[in-house]
Amino acid sequence: MLDGEVVLVTGVGPGLGARLATRAAAEGAKVVMAARSTEVMDREKERITEAGGEALGVACDVRKPEEVNRLVDAATERFGPITGLVNSAYGHPGFADLLDAPEKALRRSMDIILFGALNVTRAVVPGMKAAGRGSIVNIGTMTTRKPMRGDGGYAAAKAAMGAATRSLALELGEHGIRANQALMGWLDGPGVRFYLRMTAEQRGVTEQEVYREIAGDKPLGRIPPDEACAGAVLFLLSRYASEITGATLDVNGGEYMPS
Repeated sequence: MLDGEVVLVTGVGPGLGARLATRAAAEGAKVVMAARSTEVMDREKERITEAGGEALGVACDVRKPEEVNRLVDAATERFGPITGLVNSAYGHPGFADLLDAPEKALRRSMDIILFGALNVTRAVVPGMKAAGRGSIVNIGTMTTRKPMRGDGGYAAAKAAMGAATRSLALELGEHGIRANQALMGWLDGPGVRFYLRMTAEQRGVTEQEVYREIAGDKPLGRIPPDEACAGAVLFLLSRYASEITGATLDVNGGEYMPS
């Protein structure tokens, strides 16, 4: 699905970011990974190369334009122009009511989610223009549609990213560059598994009981696995989505269905 593409994934941690990288490689892309820590990237690079793919991992703080430029230069030198970008780097300001959340934490979240994504997008767009094509997928959250208590700061930053996505789609379309957003709900991966254990211990119940409660309000009857959710992002990156731009794709097992 991604043969001939060079795909950059930011925020490659142990959950969705890692799954995005390995699945993009499995679909034929040359994969560039970015994160502040290299531990997960090193592991995923090894998996990708063992499976016959090509991958590069670069330590990068997306808030810092000089680091972003170094990342894109290294990727371009190794593989050529980046034609696919997944902005999945994020920083959560901590669970608190919006007016009670520390301003420093809110600004940090906005710096990573919105301004970090814009930094990376700004750096890759010249290569996409030269290639005559490109696809940008920003990772959003269901909490921008279905508010959750304590998640207001995170949702505000992701909502700003959503508005930016539509503007980018309008502004870059004439260059053959598409921009879309995938809104994730609960993702069954390391983070949710930690939450299940913690909640089960606090309440004196089994992890399976907590899982069933969360999965119960989803028509598919399960918490969407991060590996499967990565597929929705790869679709938006691919030529199968050639006529889709400025769109928001809900990936939540049917928990939220926009009218």
